[in-house]
Amino acid sequence: MSNSSSITEFLLLAFADTRELQLVHFWLFLGIYLAALLGNSLIITDIACDLHLHTPVYFFLLNLSLLDLASISITLPKAMANSLWDTGSISYPECAAQVFCFLFFNSAGYALLTVMAYDRYVAICKPLHYETLLGTRACVHMAAAAWGTGFLNALLHTDLGTAIVDYLKPLSFFSPTLDLVVSFLYSVVPPALNPLVYSMRNQELKDTLKKLILSAVSQQQ
Repeated sequence: MSNSSSITEFLLLAFADTRELQLVHFWLFLGIYLAALLGNSLIITDIACDLHLHTPVYFFLLNLSLLDLASISITLPKAMANSLWDTGSISYPECAAQVFCFLFFNSAGYALLTVMAYDRYVAICKPLHYETLLGTRACVHMAAAAWGTGFLNALLHTDLGTAIVDYLKPLSFFSPTLDLVVSFLYSVVPPALNPLVYSMRNQELKDTLKKLILSAVSQQQ
């Protein structure tokens, strides 16, 4: 007989042991998720509807909001379901898909932030060459490169790289609670706060958003 075994599911660490705290976590995650959905959806709608915002910097910002929406939708719904139904398991295919999508969207987001930094560099340091260096075709190519980089990075590391990292991690740094806190910080906080960071500091975006809201209110009246 061959000595082999197959993995069908994984057990997830719970955020709390008591039922009351699990429900608290559910409502907390739901609030964060709805805030992220609202903030990113407003930015996407704002940029898509206003022709004055059809510029490279807002094109990249729209892509970033799409990535944030997709990224937070990969992790939080499952965490909310586990907290609400008091379950702690995930199937092997579901886990692999979640890891791949999470790495894909987050890696693409990091690449897109690099592209956005390049956009600001050209706007500040080479304003006369801005239209040449960041034309429509160039912007589309850079955005596509960011998405493609995320896909390739996710494909490489999912094929479960994650297991290598877990086995090579020093035992002295092992802490389930710390792992939960860190994973929450880098998977949930950025997608929820990015809309606030990029909208509250941008007067043009805020003005356009106010116009859209006032237009919607006037149409209802």
